[in-house]
Amino acid sequence: MATSYLAPGVYIEEVPSGARPIEAVGTSTAAFVGVAPKADALLNQAISVNNWAEFLKKFVVPESESTPLAQAVYGFFLNGGRFCYVVNVGKGNPIVGDARERRGLDLLKAQDDVAIVAAPGYTDPQSWEALLAHCENLKDRVAILDAPEEVADLDLLTQVATTKASRKSKAGEAEATGPGEPGGLRPRQSDGGYGAFYYPWITVADACDARRIVNAPPSGHMAGIYARTDAMRGVHKAPANEAVRGALDVTYRITHEDQEKLNPKGVNCIRFFATEGIRVWGARTLAASASEWRYINVRRLFNMIEESIAQSTRWVVFEPNDMSLWKSIRRDVTAFLMLLWRQGALMGSTPEQAFFVKCDEETNPTEEIDAGRVIILIGIAPVKPAEFVIFRIGQTAAGSEVTGGAEGGGANG
Repeated sequence: MATSYLAPGVYIEEVPSGARPIEAVGTSTAAFVGVAPKADALLNQAISVNNWAEFLKKFVVPESESTPLAQAVYGFFLNGGRFCYVVNVGKGNPIVGDARERRGLDLLKAQDDVAIVAAPGYTDPQSWEALLAHCENLKDRVAILDAPEEVADLDLLTQVATTKASRKSKAGEAEATGPGEPGGLRPRQSDGGYGAFYYPWITVADACDARRIVNAPPSGHMAGIYARTDAMRGVHKAPANEAVRGALDVTYRITHEDQEKLNPKGVNCIRFFATEGIRVWGARTLAASASEWRYINVRRLFNMIEESIAQSTRWVVFEPNDMSLWKSIRRDVTAFLMLLWRQGALMGSTPEQAFFVKCDEETNPTEEIDAGRVIILIGIAPVKPAEFVIFRIGQTAAGSEVTGGAEGGGANG
């Protein structure tokens, strides 16, 4: 409502610009579920941890026996992680509880800042399924899954693992019937790309006793690499071709021929190279090889964009659904995507090639307005990793013009 002025004079009014910048949400907060070295410490709680010393104080006592959870948290901070949640489920308990006792992953549903979830060392089909379902339902985080420590035949990593249901004994007690069909050691496909699978385990100095050398699941170290890559390059950069800090060796040395079988099936390899050392050599999700969600950085970029827009546009709710609102939405979303394009997160030499934002009479006809809805159509061209670099080299006659170059492509394979 305009102010009424009764006396002659000069008046100054502060007018809001109307712009409401969209702020990118964090992408590097991890959550780990497992058994702590002190098995009864802070049971079934999502505990925030800012560094390794804090984890030692809360979850470790002198002479504690190390666990995959401890190795993962140590590897996370060693590789660049800054903040995580730890859920100690205690010995002998699953990572997901029943309706009577909330455990593990259920506790993380309320933590909106979590972007990466792992259950270090849990390599059975039930645990993989729980992690994937958790991320697919919430749609704002991805799961890092560990392969089994021992794999007799690499072909088993290309086949989905199954398990049989338990049965009742005559006494009425549940009896486990063992694994299902023989073979598979791979999690199921995640159509939306909400999970990434890594093999093999890595050899490290024990987090709780540096004098011991142990094999550790790679999920914690990978979560740290995700966080490090986000900080140094951005979430649009694939967390691959990165050194695994703290890794002394791998439990299995994968060859180029091995990876030709594993990569198309979404098995990300951790490899030893004579000159570079131990590096992450894969950037695939568990989506199909031909899926638009087959790359980890694409899935995580979209998670960040969707969550950022959702959180920063709550002011739209209950506003008059008219052309003025549509213009404001287009302005704010366009400014956010323009910033991402300038940072190199979107593909295209011009903003028009990289994205579009449409919110007008066409997307919001009368029936949508009457239903209380405002529809915004957004198209984004994400950058994809140069997974296969191909140099085409040929002979040329002396003195003739030489042409050629290198190709980087994300071709299906």
